Amino acid sequence: MKIAAVQLTSKDDWQINFAEIAAQVKNAALKGAKLVVVPENALLFAGAKMRALAESEDQAILMDKLSCLAKAHDVYLVVGSHPSLLRQDGSEVGQGRVRQSCLVFAATGELKARYDKIHLFDVLVADKNGQYMESKVIEPGELEPVVVDIEGVKLGLSICYDVRFPEMYRKLADLGAELVIVPAAFTYRTGEAHWHTLLKCRAIENQFFVMGVNQCGQHSSSRETFGHTVCYSPWGDNLGQLEHEPGVLVVDIDLEHNKVCQASMPVLTHRRFS
Repeated sequence: MKIAAVQLTSKDDWQINFAEIAAQVKNAALKGAKLVVVPENALLFAGAKMRALAESEDQAILMDKLSCLAKAHDVYLVVGSHPSLLRQDGSEVGQGRVRQSCLVFAATGELKARYDKIHLFDVLVADKNGQYMESKVIEPGELEPVVVDIEGVKLGLSICYDVRFPEMYRKLADLGAELVIVPAAFTYRTGEAHWHTLLKCRAIENQFFVMGVNQCGQHSSSRETFGHTVCYSPWGDNLGQLEHEPGVLVVDIDLEHNKVCQASMPVLTHRRFS
């Protein structure tokens, strides 16, 4: 399958962001991609505005636009994260927060799958922003990893900070994931230190493809993200990457590579800890 990752510098206006996403999805489709992934916070890079968008009439308009975009270009479209007012059981998120949901739209326009971010980025970072407290505006999802079939490819879903928790990716491997995506808004500081190492490790130790789809550039006076959207093979090979500017990365993945790695070095069957 030919897959594409869209690297963005999203702002706090969903209409401007959607226009850029639409142009890049068209670009990816013209290059033959059947799966297109956009990063975390792709449509709204402003934590303080998440709840307002989720409660507004714009939310339904936006979901329809995304559905139509996938259908128009005959692609599976993965929105790395988007604020959801409702939990998956239909109940409303309380305390003025939202769920941060990874959404998978089928080529028919149907919403095929949803994963709610489990691990929240409540940390201190030595950058201009200083402290990040996602839990103030986001409610964590249930401990339920999600794998969805995309035209015969088992796609595992995760979001950003999840990548620091290898036990989650082992669960995705146990569920049969062959390709795992990590849509992200990795800060420049943490990305420079750990982005490639974490993604490469998750690929090697679980013997599946990993695509990290990041935000890039300056989003505000205090917020800069690292970019370097990249795809790693089950052997840890770098199959292609972007740098620090918006753009589209298109790569071909061959699932036979997973099987070869697993047969020659069957680490998943050699496990002693579960």
